[in-house]
Amino acid sequence: MYVLGIDYGTGGGKVALVDASATVVGYAFQEYPIFTDLPGWSEHDPNAYWDLACTLIPKVLQQAGISADEVKALAVSSAMPSLVMVDTGGEPVARAYNLMDRRATAEVEWLRSTIGDERIFEISKNRLDDHPMIVNLLWEKRNRPEVFARVHKALSIDGFITAKFTGKFTGHYSGAGFYGVAYDLVNRKFDSGILATIGLSESLFPDLYRCEQIVGHVTEQASRACSLAIGTPVCAGQVDCNAGWSGAGAIEAGDIQMNLGTCGNFGIIHDKPVFHDSMIAFNYTTDSEHTYITVPTTTTGGHLIRYLRDNYFKLEAEQQTAQGKDVYDLINQEAATVPAGSEGLVILPYMMGERTPIWDVYARGVVFGLSLHHTRGHLVRAMMESVAYALYDSFSLIRETGIDIHTPIVLNEGGAKSELWRRIITDVFDCPTVMVENRVGAPYGDALLAGIAIGMYKDFSVAKEKATYVGRMEPDSKLHALYMDYFKLYKELYGHVKQDFRTLAELAKRYATT
Repeated sequence: MYVLGIDYGTGGGKVALVDASATVVGYAFQEYPIFTDLPGWSEHDPNAYWDLACTLIPKVLQQAGISADEVKALAVSSAMPSLVMVDTGGEPVARAYNLMDRRATAEVEWLRSTIGDERIFEISKNRLDDHPMIVNLLWEKRNRPEVFARVHKALSIDGFITAKFTGKFTGHYSGAGFYGVAYDLVNRKFDSGILATIGLSESLFPDLYRCEQIVGHVTEQASRACSLAIGTPVCAGQVDCNAGWSGAGAIEAGDIQMNLGTCGNFGIIHDKPVFHDSMIAFNYTTDSEHTYITVPTTTTGGHLIRYLRDNYFKLEAEQQTAQGKDVYDLINQEAATVPAGSEGLVILPYMMGERTPIWDVYARGVVFGLSLHHTRGHLVRAMMESVAYALYDSFSLIRETGIDIHTPIVLNEGGAKSELWRRIITDVFDCPTVMVENRVGAPYGDALLAGIAIGMYKDFSVAKEKATYVGRMEPDSKLHALYMDYFKLYKELYGHVKQDFRTLAELAKRYATT
């Protein structure tokens, strides 16, 4: 017996095949393009999501040497917020929004004046920002009414893929919080009064389920496309970070794990409905009706290093690929020659705006202190340090609330494999860290969820039993003091240019339309 997990991130997707002993027997990854045609826009071609599933599923079946009918269930996760708008036939009516899209600034101001920040936080337990899916729907309604008129359901990426498998439009409690604005997080339903006020029908949203509930089965049409057996059970799914963290053993209140994927984030599990007004909150997979997770996020975490790879290491990437090597190893080697503090180079990593804790859609990247002796290795290290500062900014606020936080911090997906980056995180946070040894990430957690859904595994304790943590690091007090000096400057720099970001956005908008 086997179970399958599929995860869709901002930069690509992964598939994992797992056996009855919770061991990975097949794994595949594939990137897809990110479209940033206009300032603040960030989109995917939604057809690439299904193409990826249909390409990678046969690959992992072949790796394991098994037939399709040996796969007994599957689950899908995706990075959030995301938005795939589909028609009555389940076909996309436009490109999909991914979590870096920041276009809906006017809609945020309209909601602020129409509903108010306090009411929205009271219901959603999240602050008003342009990232919730409802805000994006309002943008479509106001700016592309011809597209909005065709929208039958507003789905997440994983909801779209689940619909491709089953023919049913569904969602899950762990991801529903990312609809925002009118979604009542604690009571797990949409507020009809707010929806009526903002002019959206509740029929736009899918039915919601516990993460492990079976919501449908693979159809004959999907079977032909993706090589799974007709009738294979599909469960509701989960947010990708929940998938990665639960799969790596974060199953109890107080557990903390960190990802350095396309965005950088960490999550702290809690079983009390207590929420911080500058953080992101949603339901956690292990008990998606009663358990929550607080997740600070920096928008372009690991994507900063991908940006450097694509723009400063292009030739090396081609050479390394031809030799069967990973260009990220070379990138890390160059950064490792640079001392802590990057010899006076400080970066604000807000290349697509920023979320916690500053929530500034207008913010953009700043390279401060650049001089002739700085190399691209300095840029890499300074980028890594900037992500650590951005996440520490939120961590320090959460720690002040007295919330229970278990240490060491467990580093999981993406850039966490970089020993240098883990060292930086350890010293900036002044906390011990470890790394997950089995770093399959979110698709592994999805596979475990599918196995729990059909009773292959007893419960989520299987994840804790299988998790192994390696590479423990202890913080260096001297380096922490150095980083705190630079962190203070990092904070002051943002304060100095905060208003300038708005001026820059106005200039860019003015001259983009002339």
